[in-house]
Amino acid sequence: QLQLVESGGGLVQPGGSLRLSCTASELILDNFGIGWFRQAPGKEREGVSWISNNGAFTYHVDSVKGRFTISRDNAKNTVYLQMINLKPEDTAVYYCAKVASVMALRAGRGDYWGQGTQVTISS
Repeated sequence: QLQLVESGGGLVQPGGSLRLSCTASELILDNFGIGWFRQAPGKEREGVSWISNNGAFTYHVDSVKGRFTISRDNAKNTVYLQMINLKPEDTAVYYCAKVASVMALRAGRGDYWGQGTQVTISS
């Protein structure tokens, strides 16, 4: 069964950067669109970014446009989320999942969720 593992979270100051990674256990990642979600304490899970199976199409929610970039390296079986100019409101647990489309991302529909990686933005 496909497993996704997130890594790269941490504590950074406002304005800082992080790169999250989502690595798949099987060499079939290029069959799937992948989405990144986040969930802050006391808030609902939010779809943040999505990338198509071949990387040709990407989507970012308005609150992160211009600051987050999703990319993938199928040879490494990994999807990345590069985050710059981080803000305190970006603090959350970030999850990746197999997501079929932008519509599915917006609806919170995903499969094979990872365990999440904590991102904390604080001075």
